[in-house]
Formats: sequence, C-alpha cells, structure tokens
Amino acid sequence: MPGEFALIDKYFARPTPSAVLGPGDDCALLQPSPGKQLAVTTDMLVAGTHFLPDTDPKNLGWKTLAVNLSDLAAMGARPRWVTLAGALPAADEAWIAGFAEGFFACAGQYGVDVVGGDTTKGPLNLCVTALGEVEPGQALRRDGARVGDQIWVSGRPGLASLGLAQLQGRIELPGAWQRLCVGALEKPRPRIALGLALVGVASAAIDISDGLLADLGHIAERSACMAAVRLVQLPHLPKGDSYDAVLRKLALECQLTGGDDYELLFTAPADQHLRIGRIAAELELPLWCIGEITEGPAGTVTVFDPDGQPVSFERKGYDHFGAETP
Repeated sequence: MPGEFALIDKYFARPTPSAVLGPGDDCALLQPSPGKQLAVTTDMLVAGTHFLPDTDPKNLGWKTLAVNLSDLAAMGARPRWVTLAGALPAADEAWIAGFAEGFFACAGQYGVDVVGGDTTKGPLNLCVTALGEVEPGQALRRDGARVGDQIWVSGRPGLASLGLAQLQGRIELPGAWQRLCVGALEKPRPRIALGLALVGVASAAIDISDGLLADLGHIAERSACMAAVRLVQLPHLPKGDSYDAVLRKLALECQLTGGDDYELLFTAPADQHLRIGRIAAELELPLWCIGEITEGPAGTVTVFDPDGQPVSFERKGYDHFGAETP
C-alpha cells in the first residue's frame, strides 16, 4: 500500500507553469500579475453533507474544484491557482485516480494550476482554496445593488436540487430529466466567462449555492435594500410527458430554495438590459431578468405571483447549522 507522499506524487504532482514554486516545499511561491488584486476563497465538501458517499469519484473531483471556482466567477475574478486538502478514510487507489482525473480535468478547462495541499486519514472531507485575479476596484461584490436595479440569474436554477431529490428517491423524474438534473448536481459549470463579462456591468453578484432566495437575501442585506422576484419571469424548467402538478410544485421549490446550482445571481442598472442580452448571446448562456431591487427592509426578499400577490415559502434555502434558512 503506497504511503501519503507516494500517493501525492503519483496522482497530484503536475506541472505548475504559472507558479514561481509549486508543490514540494513548505509553501508555494506565487507572483500575481502586475497591478492585479487577489481574490481568495475556501470551500469544504463533506461526505453526507455536500455529496452522497457513493458519488462517482471522477464527478466528485470535478465538483470539488468547480464550486470553488464559482466563487471566483461571482467576484468577476480570473482563476489562477488552487490548493487541495483532503481527509480520506483509506488509500483506495482506484478512487483516488478517478478523483484526480476529474479534479485536473476541471483545472485544465478553467486554466488553473494546483500549487499545494495536504492529505490525512479520516472521514471523507475535501477542502480547496482558490486564488484569482481582478482589476483593482472592479471586483463584483454583494453590497453594490441599488434601488431600481434589475435582478438577473444565469442558466436554470433548480436542476441540481431536483437531481438530489431523484438520487434520494424522493421523486422519479422522466429519463431525460434524470440525466439533466443529476448532471447539474454532480458536474456543475462555474460561470467564469460570465463573471468576467459582467465586470463594469453588474452592480452586485453572488453564486447560488444555498438557494436563489437565500443567496439573493445576502445581496439585499449587504446592499441595505429589498428584492422583489416575479414568478412569471423565472426561467422555464424543461417539461416532459410526466410534468404533472407534483413535479411542477417540487420544481418551483427547487428553483427558488434548492441549492448547489452554482449559477450566477446578479443585479444591474436597467440601462444595462440590452448589454446583458448581448452577453447572453455571445456566451450562448440564457440570462433571465427575474425581478428588481426596491426600497424596504434590508435583506427582505418577496416573491410575487402573476397577479402581483406575495407568495410565501416555508424556507428560503440551506443553512448548515439550522438546516434551513427561514
């Protein structure tokens, strides 16, 4: 059975051309591009909390990195470097090989170098720190939304949460839905190109990890304003022959309060509407205007039905210590 350092050398030692000094010493040495600010984020994924223990290791490798790169996308930062730390219950080489394949596939697609990390024995737990670069003063933040701004979201939030419901046996989705939703859950696509395109366009941004309403609430709170979401403006979820009332209800709940989508949720002045439309066309990515920022109690998010009446939801999203965000 190979030891810790042999496993690292075999599966995680790769060239790091963008680093002054990569893995192998006590620290990596990095040289940011001249005049750039560093954006730094850390996310932890724990078996049984963030992913099912029997998740395909290749998909898990991809997702472990993708969810961190999504944070950089939400700040309008270009990814540069990452570190990976993991606790593993055993030195299962087949599992580690699959995980490394997925992790480095994601790293290669988004142009990042893996410059260090750590391993230990313990319950399966994966932690990535990602570093990106952004022009000084140009980072997309949560505190920039203003009254009158439009609220936008990318892609189709809710698919990942529906995929989890399928895997947990809470619902049986039609075949095409299963592939789409489970794929969204297990292999999210960080919206790096969108985040970069929104610099100078969006007034605030966040990625959807805990649920659309919960994460929009973070923007509203940090921006000291209120958010109004219109049900009729939400993205259309795909329909199939079995798209019945039960599935419609669950789909709406997943769309608004489910997490793990890693789509970008952002605000922008109304006069940027056409420019955002051009960005959507250039990236071939649907962008949906779903509401507006209004005056009102900071952090409040209200959902309105087609008749303009407020709609209440039992929860707004996921919270690790409270289970749900009220």
